[in-house]
Amino acid sequence: MSRAWRNTLAIVLALIVVAAVAPRLYQNHLLLFNFIVFVTLAQGVNVLYGFTGYLPFGYVGFFGAGAYGFATAVMHWHAAPALALVVGALVSVVFGAVLTPTLRLSGAYFAIANLAAALAIEQIVSNPALTELTKGPYGVSLPDVFAPTLSYAVAVGIMVFATGTVSFLRYSRFGQALQAVRDDPISAATAGINIGRARTIAWLLSALIGGLIGADFAWYVTVFFPDNVFGSNFTIFALVFALFGGVGTVLGPILGVLLLYGLYNYIGVSTPQYFQLIFGSLIVALVLFLPNGLTSLLRRWGVGVA
Repeated sequence: MSRAWRNTLAIVLALIVVAAVAPRLYQNHLLLFNFIVFVTLAQGVNVLYGFTGYLPFGYVGFFGAGAYGFATAVMHWHAAPALALVVGALVSVVFGAVLTPTLRLSGAYFAIANLAAALAIEQIVSNPALTELTKGPYGVSLPDVFAPTLSYAVAVGIMVFATGTVSFLRYSRFGQALQAVRDDPISAATAGINIGRARTIAWLLSALIGGLIGADFAWYVTVFFPDNVFGSNFTIFALVFALFGGVGTVLGPILGVLLLYGLYNYIGVSTPQYFQLIFGSLIVALVLFLPNGLTSLLRRWGVGVA
């Protein structure tokens, strides 16, 4: 096993151990669950932006689609949570497949189209005319499947899957091909790489991760509204956490969530009046002085980063 894979394995094992031990040491179970959700979402963003260069401003659309896919399966088919998770993930992947034509766009055009798609699906879900199917704007309640301990454990597994996916893309030949497409599409095409297929696979992997954790979120909270699971905060935080830690790496998004989400909760509780100022200043400083994230600073110090 190469050193890179050993480092990745160490990161994954550390995530599992911390996630397993933390509920015994810290009473705020929802905060711990949200940490796992944001690590997973940040890794999902990392799959797309870190390896293709596409910035998904509407990434929350996958999250919300997964949540409502799960809820629909439970409400109308009385599906078991495991099957409903699969349905939620498939709904998200189908949503991503429908949107694959947007991959022909680039830069701000793709970001805007992606955001518009997420807003569109939120409007569809919250439409009062679809109350029988989605409960419309009145919210979903799934008390029969309430199982916070089990859904937390499943979330840990999804987080590990997302992290493992990023590791595969970072060290595999396919991941190297994706990075070549990101850096120089013309040269990559000349080398025989199928650019469209490579981008589509990364796009659907990202959708799968977002859909899985969205479905598990619905299982954990059991009560939610369209503006909860399609809220822009999920996308904004996932993007900021991934960029802060460093995209294109396994460790970067984890560091971003650990530091920024921890700071977010500490400042928001202790000095909420200064939160936006401190949080915003920190992000601006990072963009100015560490545009490649914290992992670039670790490399300057001679620390190998997976």
